[in-house]
Amino acid sequence: MTEHRDVVVVGGGQAGLSISWHLTQRGIDHVVLERDTVAHEWRDSRWNNFTLVTPNWQCVLPGYAYSGADPHGFMKRDEVYEFVRSYADSFGAPVRERVAVTSVQHAARGGYDVETTDGRIHTDQVVIAVGGYHIPTIPRFAEKLPESIVQLHSSEYRGSAELPDGEVMVVGTGQSGAQIAEDLHLDGRKVHLVAGKAPRVARFYRGRDCVAWLHDMGHYDVPIQDQPGGLGKRENTNHYVTGRDGGRDIDLRQFALEGMSLYGRMIDVSDTTVQFTPTLEASLDAADAVAESIKDSIDAYIARSGIDAPEEPRYVPVWRPEQEVTELDLTQCNITSVVWSVGFRTDYRWLRVGVFDGEGHPCHNRGVTAAQGLFFLGLPWQHTWGSGRFAAVARDAEFLAEQITLRVRESAAA
Repeated sequence: MTEHRDVVVVGGGQAGLSISWHLTQRGIDHVVLERDTVAHEWRDSRWNNFTLVTPNWQCVLPGYAYSGADPHGFMKRDEVYEFVRSYADSFGAPVRERVAVTSVQHAARGGYDVETTDGRIHTDQVVIAVGGYHIPTIPRFAEKLPESIVQLHSSEYRGSAELPDGEVMVVGTGQSGAQIAEDLHLDGRKVHLVAGKAPRVARFYRGRDCVAWLHDMGHYDVPIQDQPGGLGKRENTNHYVTGRDGGRDIDLRQFALEGMSLYGRMIDVSDTTVQFTPTLEASLDAADAVAESIKDSIDAYIARSGIDAPEEPRYVPVWRPEQEVTELDLTQCNITSVVWSVGFRTDYRWLRVGVFDGEGHPCHNRGVTAAQGLFFLGLPWQHTWGSGRFAAVARDAEFLAEQITLRVRESAAA
């Protein structure tokens, strides 16, 4: 027999659990399906020394918040995992672990048929809470590298000790790439870092964490349609910074002074020879410009609000490339491994409902799609910049819970 549930939530991470909390509070029948175990991505897809880049006080989920002794610190990987696991336990979330969803499609009798590895479930409403990072991206030209060079994606990286002896190339300077380069650098490995277009942000400025300033300024609350560039913001790379050792800037120029080799964008590979475009200096300047523009906004907010905050000198670049390298032989440099940190792509092949654009991205407004009863939660920039953070996931979940509750009441009254 086909099981029936009023709501099926796909995904048992913080997003799926957040909507589950709201549905539980409202007494709405539902089940959360998780293909692995609750919060497993925090444990299984982060490196050993991973830390959050957002302070612990921002770790707020519906009915639950960080309560440790270091609110201004940054939880490590295993602490984040336990935080989310404990959240599920705190309200007895109805999660079925190790149940994979193989398809979701419109049902002939209305609603949706959800096929799983544990049977079929018919439901009136579905919440897709699997995030937006599904399949690791590695450029096709990586296939040209010889088998003697170990290649792995940033999601597979765990630590320096698991890589072969020799020098390491890290490709990409988003949050993961910059932090992995730092991790290897601190462990004494010679690192070759291929820089992209990612912006950066200072960790602290004028006596506070920049996150705290931006939080007070309301930056995490501005709807995406009111942002410069509108929906195009969803394609933006996050600013690189670190929470390691209490938090600090990631300054690639300082790394270069300390012996890290930096390069512009990688464009091709031929056996052991790698080619780059001379974009390094422009990328470093652009990243610094973003960091300084954020400081400009903070300065203006402090002046406007009459806040007594200490003055702080502005950043002065400590290094510039004398001549950009456009070609490098990995063998001659003893580079024995490459860590690709160039992102992910989505994979919704199992979701057989027409709610996607031409590039395979969900079409939605705050998670609400044109297909009645089908919602998304936990997407980057789902509604605001804060949507990618614990606290705003909670807000996004509450909004969707209200939509779901309205539909349940309308159905009951029909």
